[in-house]
Amino acid sequence: MARTICALMTTVLLLTLGVCAALVQQREESVQKPRVVITADPELDDNNTLIRAILYSSDFDVEGLVYVSSQFHWTGDGKGTTQYIPGREYTRMGLCPCTSWRFARHEHFIDNIVDSYAKAYANLKVHAPDYPPPAVLKSKIKWGNVEFDGDFSKDTDGSNLIKSLLLDDQPNPLYVTAQGGESTIARALKSIYDLYAHSPEWNAIREKVSRKLIIIPSGDQDGTAAGYIRPNWPDVKEWQFEGGPNFGYGAQIRIAPEDEEYVSAAWTQENILSRGPLGALYRVWGDGKQMVKGDRADYFGLTGYTADQLRQMGYMVWMPPQEKGSFLGEGDTPTFINLIDIGLREYENPSWGGWGGHLHAGNEPRIDFFSGGYPVPKLPPDTSGVARGLAPAGSNANTPSTEKKVAPPAPIDFSKLMPKISPRSAAISASFFAAAQNDFAARLKWAVTPKFSDANHPPMVSIAAPLDLSARPSSEVNLRGEVSDPDRNTVTVKWWQYNDAGTYPGNVTFSAPTALTTTFRVPDDAKAGETIHVILEATDDGTPRLTRYQRVIITIK
Repeated sequence: MARTICALMTTVLLLTLGVCAALVQQREESVQKPRVVITADPELDDNNTLIRAILYSSDFDVEGLVYVSSQFHWTGDGKGTTQYIPGREYTRMGLCPCTSWRFARHEHFIDNIVDSYAKAYANLKVHAPDYPPPAVLKSKIKWGNVEFDGDFSKDTDGSNLIKSLLLDDQPNPLYVTAQGGESTIARALKSIYDLYAHSPEWNAIREKVSRKLIIIPSGDQDGTAAGYIRPNWPDVKEWQFEGGPNFGYGAQIRIAPEDEEYVSAAWTQENILSRGPLGALYRVWGDGKQMVKGDRADYFGLTGYTADQLRQMGYMVWMPPQEKGSFLGEGDTPTFINLIDIGLREYENPSWGGWGGHLHAGNEPRIDFFSGGYPVPKLPPDTSGVARGLAPAGSNANTPSTEKKVAPPAPIDFSKLMPKISPRSAAISASFFAAAQNDFAARLKWAVTPKFSDANHPPMVSIAAPLDLSARPSSEVNLRGEVSDPDRNTVTVKWWQYNDAGTYPGNVTFSAPTALTTTFRVPDDAKAGETIHVILEATDDGTPRLTRYQRVIITIK
C-alpha cells in the first residue's frame, strides 16, 4: 500500500559501494489491491480461516465468497442419488453409498461470518478506512457446485461469478482460493470452453483466462484439479504454499516451543473468543459445537474424552484431543495470507515466501492427503462434468462388491508427513507464526474498539531507494533504515537474510543487525545471477506486538 514519505515515516536507503549516497523521494504509485474469490466448504478450519480473511478484507478486493463442496462435504441433490468413490473417509468408516456427506441442510457459515462482520464494521472502519461495507460483502456470497464430490456438470451462481470475472476487462490477476474442492472453478473453465472453443476468439480467450487465473488451493480436495483443470488448462497458474507456519490441524503437535502460548486456551480466549461477534464464531477444541449434528468425523467440540474413548463412541479419531478452548486450526489460511501487503513482497513472486509459506516447487513431489491412493481419471475438455460414483435412488450400481470396513485411522504423525526443514527455516517459520497471530489478535481488537488510540496498529517501513539492487562479489552493501509507528510506540528493528528465498547458498554477516544502519559484504564466491534476500523487520512494543517488513533483493552481477 503506497504511503507518503514524510518526517514521521521511515525511509530505507540502500547503496552499494562506489555509488553516491542520495536520499531519493519514493514515487507514489497507485497499487491496485489483489482481486480475490474465496471458495470454502463447511470444514471447521475453513470457518476459522474465513474469519481471519474477513478481518483482512481492507487489504484486498473480495470479489466472491463461494460455498463449495469437497470429498469431505457435499449436499446431495435431494433426489435420493447416492455417491461412492473408493478411498474416501466414509470408506474408512464403513459407510456409504450416501445421499449426502457432512454438509448441513441449512448450512450458512459464510453468511454468519459476514453478518457478524456487519456488527463490527463501524469499529473496524475507525482503524482501517478501506474495509468494505457489509452489504457489498453480502452481495458477493454465492453458492457453487455443492451437490456431489467432484461434480461440475451444472452452471451455478458461484461458477458463473468466477466465469464473469475471468472474462471481464480488468487485466490484473484473479486469485481464487480453493479451501475446499475445485469443482466450481472447473465448472467456470468448462463453461468458458463450451462458449468459445469453436469460435474464432478461442485462442485469445484461452490465453486471457490462463494469464489471469491464479488458483491457490489447500490441496486437490475433489480431484478436479488433477482430472480436469491441469490437463485442459495447463497454463493456469496454481500456487500451492508449503513450508510455512502450521496454521492447520495439529498445530500443537508441531509448534515451536516459543510459540506455544499462541495456541493455548488462555491466549485464544483473551485474544479471539472474547472479541465480539466474530471472535465468538471461532471454533476451538472442546467448544461443544458441530458443523453437522451427528457427524462421526467431527469430535473436536467434545471434551473430557481420550482418543480411545472417542473411538468407542463411534468417532473417526485421526488427531489426539487437545486442551479445551485451545487453537483448533486454520489449515486454509495460507491460501490468502500471502496476498496481504506486509512488506515481504511475496505476492510479487510466490516462491519468495511469507506468512503463508512458499510456493511448492515444481520439481518436488506433491504432498496429497486426499487421493486415498486411487488415481484420478483425466477428463477431456468437453466432458459432461458428472461426478464419479453416482447412482439413482434405489440402485445398487455404485455399491462396493465386497464391504470392507477399514479400521479408523490412528492419529497422524505429522513429523513423518511433512518435509524436514533446517533449524534456520524453522526459526523463521516460528517468527512468522507469532507475528501472524499477533496481527490477527490486533484485528479482532479493532472489531470491538471504537477509538483509534485504544488499539495497536502496525509500524511502518518505507523504502526510498529501489527494492531491487545489484552488487559485485567482494563489494559492500550499505543499508540504512528509519521506522515510524502510528501509535508512537517504540519500534525495534532487525536485519536478516532470508536464505530460503535467495539463490546464493551461503550466508552474509551484518555489521549491526539491530541498528537502523548496517552493512554487509557480498561474499567472494557469489556468482553472477544469484540473489541475496535481505529483510528489514520492524516490531513495535504495543499490545499485541505488531510486525512489518521490507524485503530488498540484491542480484549479483
